[in-house]
Amino acid sequence: MLSSGIAAKLQHNRDRAQGIGSHEKAVKFLEQDFKALRQECLKSGKLFEDDAFPADPASLGYKELGPKSAKVRGITWKRPKELCPSPQFIVGGAIRTDICQGELGDCWLLAAIASLTLNEQVLARVVPHDQSFQENYAGIFHFQFWQFGEWVDMVIDDRLPTRYGELLFVHSVEGSEFWSALLEKAYAKLNGSYEALSGGSTTEGFEDFTGGVTEMHELMKPNPNLFKIIQKALRRGSLLGCSIDITSSADSEAITTQKLVKGHAYSVTGAEEVSYQRATAKLIRIRNPWGQVEWTGDWNDSSAQWSQISDEDRVRLTNRSEDGEFWMSFSDFLQHFSRVEICNLTPDALSEEDTKKWSLSKFDGTWRRGSTAGGCRNYPNTFWTNPQFKIKLEEEDDDPDDEEVGCSFVVGLMQKNRRRLRRMGEDTLTIGFAIYEVPLEFVGQRKVPLNRNFFMQHESKARSETFINLREVCSRFCLPPGEYLIVPSTFEPHLNGDFCLRIFSEKQTEFQEMDNPVESNVGEMEITEEKIDSTFKNLFGKLAGSDCEISAFELRRILNRVVSNRKEVRTDGFSLETCRNMVNLLDKDGSGKLGFLEFKILWSKIEKYMAIYCQKDTDHSGTTSSTEMRLAVEEAGFLLNNPLHQIVVARYSEADLTIDFDNFVGCLIRLEAMFKIFKSLDTDNSGMVSFNFAEWLTFTLL
Repeated sequence: MLSSGIAAKLQHNRDRAQGIGSHEKAVKFLEQDFKALRQECLKSGKLFEDDAFPADPASLGYKELGPKSAKVRGITWKRPKELCPSPQFIVGGAIRTDICQGELGDCWLLAAIASLTLNEQVLARVVPHDQSFQENYAGIFHFQFWQFGEWVDMVIDDRLPTRYGELLFVHSVEGSEFWSALLEKAYAKLNGSYEALSGGSTTEGFEDFTGGVTEMHELMKPNPNLFKIIQKALRRGSLLGCSIDITSSADSEAITTQKLVKGHAYSVTGAEEVSYQRATAKLIRIRNPWGQVEWTGDWNDSSAQWSQISDEDRVRLTNRSEDGEFWMSFSDFLQHFSRVEICNLTPDALSEEDTKKWSLSKFDGTWRRGSTAGGCRNYPNTFWTNPQFKIKLEEEDDDPDDEEVGCSFVVGLMQKNRRRLRRMGEDTLTIGFAIYEVPLEFVGQRKVPLNRNFFMQHESKARSETFINLREVCSRFCLPPGEYLIVPSTFEPHLNGDFCLRIFSEKQTEFQEMDNPVESNVGEMEITEEKIDSTFKNLFGKLAGSDCEISAFELRRILNRVVSNRKEVRTDGFSLETCRNMVNLLDKDGSGKLGFLEFKILWSKIEKYMAIYCQKDTDHSGTTSSTEMRLAVEEAGFLLNNPLHQIVVARYSEADLTIDFDNFVGCLIRLEAMFKIFKSLDTDNSGMVSFNFAEWLTFTLL
């Protein structure tokens, strides 16, 4: 599993280098090709059935919508042509009133879809128009979503969950229109099931439809220019959502006396100013994804205020149908709602004054238990093992009206694939990040992460507002020019996760991951027979027997006898595989055994490893922890990067992340052998070697 995962990651990196993952070359989810599959179905005359997301209970959910849940009784999967005589993909253009919530708690997603309809260009990215129920219909549709830095093309069949002949989840006001229901199904497939979509933040939907960056405004202390910011964002085609906080679980989706729904995701669809009573009234338009339940306060659909504005404004703005959309005054909006979220479609500046686009840098990373999941600053012994990223800020912002002088940038830390893991009982991790100023003595240093001592002696310069269990934490900063280190982490150590770190900066910046180069400083031991004392010679004679050589089997007996007498190390004995690796490393004549000098070199290495092992075992447990192992490997002469440290822990540690002496020696011996093989093949010191398949198998089997 480990090696196949590494191979997949290497292939993924190569695909990215070829442009795979851009919108023009979207990744085919599960390698399903929409055009090829549709053509195959048209040729065979059979409607598409998606085995990757079948029409059965497993696709609905795992708990509330699990196979044994009462909520799934009576559900049947039907195609649109079984639900109405003339289904349409889109009727008269996709508009926000096409989306009505069903029996699934995904109002956050629907609010994002409603906002998406306000920008035709962006909508066409997510909902390709090369599909219909008439021309080339084969029961197959596709949609595109942004996922952690790349666009993914998602294929589905059009079998939808129904009960009593009605769509169970998202549906359109227009009963013959199905684009929104199919879009929801594609997003459910992306996340593993329909149930995985229950509960979430509108920002998640915003970003998955655009690849943009989301800013959040708390309305208790609003930006004084917030109304203009919202207007400008709407003109840009940005996606906007808003919500009202709940104070208890009983409050969730409770309806206020003025018909606002608490804990519910709304979308913001308009912001206008009108002349009213010899003054200017600021109005904001909100949409409830339910398609009903509308605000009853000032400026509601039936309010008398509409009769006191100009005929032109009234015709332009009013719609008296019960469609879930309503106007309210901006002051009421600030009073009744808790926050507004704005997703900028491109990395635009996040304040009203800025007009230039931001420069974007992105890195994918991993937290792995025992190697790169160091937890937050509360855990100083492991915090330094987290992935580290350096940003170099050189130019200050050039906005003369900005009170804050410095370099503006936004850090977005997003954890990957957590919705898909809900089925396995996991959910979003609690994540955040810290930013450190790089001291002068480290400025310009490339590829070298800072160690534990640095973090013990320096406080962070800035950090995310909080560690929180959201998919993404995002904060804006303005710091003086210089070099800074960004350390993303989970709150607690030793939690596995994958993340995407995005940096939006007003000026061009240098951004790089700080990770060790892969090097070996282990030289050849030069030992002559004359320098070996007689005591060791006599010992070898007794151990080697009549052939004066030591096999892997004999070596195993010797080492296990020796280490059983060493109380300062813990081991369950050397394995035959480890002993064979030792023999392979030092066997120069190909006999499969060690001669006198070869055995002496091995013995010297083991003594050296024993000294390092005991030195790094600071708690005198008889083992090394995974963090101590990182230091011990470096002490032994090997410099490894984070992916290699992850492999070392995965391969050699116990369940409690400790590494006993036999695995410690086995790891170092294998590292030395692999470096030795590579260097012998890299005759021109280019850092690259080539070999055929048979040679590859030979080396990997050693």
